[in-house]
Amino acid sequence: MSTVCLAFGTQMQNIGRGWLIYDMTSSPMALTWVMISYMVPAAIFSLVGGVIADRMNKKSLMVISQLLNTMAMFVLSYVTYIGEVTFSHFIFFGVFNGILGSVSMPARFAIVPELVGDNNVVNASALQTATYNLSRIAGPIFAGGLIAAFAAGDTTSAQGVGLVFFLISMLLLISSIFPLFLDYQGTSTDVKKTPLEDFAEGFQFLKKEKVITGLIFIGLVPSIFGSTVNFLLPAFNQEVILGGPEELGFLSAGMGLGALIGSLLLAKLSDLGSKGQIMFLASYGWAITIAIFAFSGHLFAAIVAGALTALFHNFFGSLNMSLTQILTPQFVRGRVASLILMVNGLMPLGAIPIGIIAEVFNIQTALFFGSLMMLASTFILGLFYPEIRKIDKGHG
Repeated sequence: MSTVCLAFGTQMQNIGRGWLIYDMTSSPMALTWVMISYMVPAAIFSLVGGVIADRMNKKSLMVISQLLNTMAMFVLSYVTYIGEVTFSHFIFFGVFNGILGSVSMPARFAIVPELVGDNNVVNASALQTATYNLSRIAGPIFAGGLIAAFAAGDTTSAQGVGLVFFLISMLLLISSIFPLFLDYQGTSTDVKKTPLEDFAEGFQFLKKEKVITGLIFIGLVPSIFGSTVNFLLPAFNQEVILGGPEELGFLSAGMGLGALIGSLLLAKLSDLGSKGQIMFLASYGWAITIAIFAFSGHLFAAIVAGALTALFHNFFGSLNMSLTQILTPQFVRGRVASLILMVNGLMPLGAIPIGIIAEVFNIQTALFFGSLMMLASTFILGLFYPEIRKIDKGHG
């Protein structure tokens, strides 16, 4: 129930925030800067968050961070509803949520194998993602419809988005309460070690584990370019589809359906061998479908292409994360998760030039450039880390 509420709240927030920001600025780069405001702080503080996740009770960290996130969302809801929201508010709350995420995400990453056991990680990850993706289908349609309904036809009104934000605040509050009932006592690392020694141990572990290091980079670099579809979607909707908030909701829901199919497919194929090779093929498929999506000029075609894009994206990302969890020992999982967050903070390096291309040329050219960079980076990483292709069922 906690995951469902959090997922619905997140998806509805993405629609409301993206619509309002692009309506306020008409700038693809504005959407990029909001994403950067979250990811950079998450990267900067992630190493600290990983050490905390390995030294403290993960359930408590999840609850506390989610309560703080709920409070921040309520404040943003109020400021938006009274019509005082500015672009700087989204930057500020992005930074705040990024700092919270640097603690909560390593805890969420590391707790899964402890709850279900290593043998069930791929299935658990896929089914958890399936729950999340159900929200990607219904959440955007619900949010887009509510914005239009609350605004009484004036979709430029911040009041309609503010009311949706209040509803999201309630969902986030519920999501912070349910983990309290989780049957989990928790484990921790040797508290005799200092935090600096914990830092060093995490780096030393990755230095000698080339397979896990390779999985981190393969999960990151293509995603730098592929994930641009998500944060540029509001601009694509208005510039290419000429749509309003309802159309944006349908586009996002189509991608949610594709992502759901991808996660269910991974769960079905959890015992399949050659997982390393399949992961590379999924990355190539993701890149190709982005190119198709970029030049789909009508709503229905964009929904279909977007669904295929999300299918490959979700299959690739879930498989990469599952393999990383399985191959990482429990005692260092929090710190490995934090290092993944830190490396993911480099994503804005790819998002900025793609955002600039969208600003100078158009959204379609920017997305096509991103797909080409995905293809090239996946191929090059395959040459650098050939051992990744040899992963069979998660045992190297």
